[in-house]
Amino acid sequence: MQSAGGPSVLQVIEKDLRAPRAGEVRLIQDAIGLNFVDTMIRKGQYPMALPAVPGFEAAGTIAEVGSGVEGLSVGDRVAYFFSEGAYATERIIPTAPLIRLPADISNETAATFLAKGATAWMGMRGLHDLKSAETVLVLGASGSVGAILSRWAKSLGATVIGVAGSRNKFDRVAAGSTHAFHAGEPDIAAKIRAIAPDGVDIVYDLVGRATFALGASSVRDGGVIAAIGAATGQPAPAPDLVRRGVAVRSGGTPQYVRGRAVETATSELWDALRSGIFGDLETTRYPFDEIARAHDDMDNRRLSGLPVLIA
Repeated sequence: MQSAGGPSVLQVIEKDLRAPRAGEVRLIQDAIGLNFVDTMIRKGQYPMALPAVPGFEAAGTIAEVGSGVEGLSVGDRVAYFFSEGAYATERIIPTAPLIRLPADISNETAATFLAKGATAWMGMRGLHDLKSAETVLVLGASGSVGAILSRWAKSLGATVIGVAGSRNKFDRVAAGSTHAFHAGEPDIAAKIRAIAPDGVDIVYDLVGRATFALGASSVRDGGVIAAIGAATGQPAPAPDLVRRGVAVRSGGTPQYVRGRAVETATSELWDALRSGIFGDLETTRYPFDEIARAHDDMDNRRLSGLPVLIA
């Protein structure tokens, strides 16, 4: 992209790659993850030096290694998340963010689930250590991260209340939750309190300003609000939550899923995938040269499954 703007700023071009230097590899990527934050970067809501190759998640096969590379070889399948420049069929990348893939985890599965699953793991293990007896409220449960988090938390024994942002995704939310509601239905706060009279133990807010009030009214005194997403903007300060002893926690996935936590998070994610708890979640595949259409669908909330680019 040469400039920020609508989906049309994403242009597919060809360029020659240099050879990998020390500590780098050349990676042939056949699956690239698509995430909502990509659209925010494209619009200029997060600064990026231009021209730029957006995207931060992909999987592929190592085609060439630079000097000094240890533990990785040509032919190894790897994936990564939160490393800029992912919208490419081939790239030069340092080895530091690369995660070797198990034989039973495909490149497409890794690119589809890695960043979203790591973000869900951050919510359940980083922002809050989820216990099996807890009741959780997931605001934005119809989105990709919300859908993964809901199913994962439910599989761990939590009671999950999922709130869908759109009626056409209600069934998807209901399938991954113990109780499900649509955000626009009357008396939703009272209905949540009927399930959890003292309030829920933790609110996972993946939306932001538009849903924060509902989360604040639903959490118990001494509970936790984990603010993971802010697609509708940052919420206003809520002094009443301090009086009630409610902890509002936020942070980016790279802050929590780094170092040794990467191995722990990915190992638990692979096990969750193997268990089949995400089996009902569909994948929406886009050819690499239809990246603009993929972004248009994300902008207009037309996704029916977890999006991935296939190169």
